[in-house]
Amino acid sequence: MASAEGGAYSYSLTVFSPSGKLVQIEHALAAVSQGTTSLGIKASNGIVIATEKKSSSILIDDSMIEKVAVVCPNIGIVYSGMGPDFRILIARARKSAQAYWKVYGEYPPTKVLTQEIATVMQQATQSGGVRPFGVSLLVAGWDIHRGPSLYQVDPSGSFWAWKASAIGKNMVNAKTFLEKRYNDDISLEDAIHTALLTLKEGFEGQMTEKTIEIGVVTVPTVEELQAETRGGGTGRPRPTFRKLSEEEVKDYLAL
Repeated sequence: MASAEGGAYSYSLTVFSPSGKLVQIEHALAAVSQGTTSLGIKASNGIVIATEKKSSSILIDDSMIEKVAVVCPNIGIVYSGMGPDFRILIARARKSAQAYWKVYGEYPPTKVLTQEIATVMQQATQSGGVRPFGVSLLVAGWDIHRGPSLYQVDPSGSFWAWKASAIGKNMVNAKTFLEKRYNDDISLEDAIHTALLTLKEGFEGQMTEKTIEIGVVTVPTVEELQAETRGGGTGRPRPTFRKLSEEEVKDYLAL
């Protein structure tokens, strides 16, 4: 009897309520809203993603905390929400990117990888005995087909392309701030400064190079693309996504 009740309960989590809502997705979004603020800004010559990186105790080795992660040389991800859920998704994303490389000899376009991640998250919303992932993601990347792209993926598996977006605790205020400051001609350098100013608006405590994590997508030059096409390079595309070092973040904060 207990087993039957347990099965019915698991099933009830994955069906619509009479109002047409999936309650567990709303709970997952609530978990995201309790996470630290993360944001992404698409510039004319690249993309910046940034987030707060805070530890709950001074005894924690914060060098082991990673909120901006490299998926493959052309794509990076930042998250807000539950860290363990993100760990599963980033592992799936990296396997997917390597599988794409093995088949096609190049890393996946940003949209293709985003769709893969979104599919994994969507499947968790209609499977008995599991819960939705308690994270939202910002996926930033560059590819030859679409250039620099920024996508947001939510626990429902929905994803959208953005010029600038924010997720996490202070997302409403952060989006309002970005709407006032953003323009289509913004450069990558200005986008980094805007990202830091946006995070500073709702930041609690002192903002230092150890409490901020930043990743940037840069657009390769025509010469670099031609060199790779002619085979003058390594055979693999040069990385277009990288994480800024603490020294680089410190320099930006000092400006």
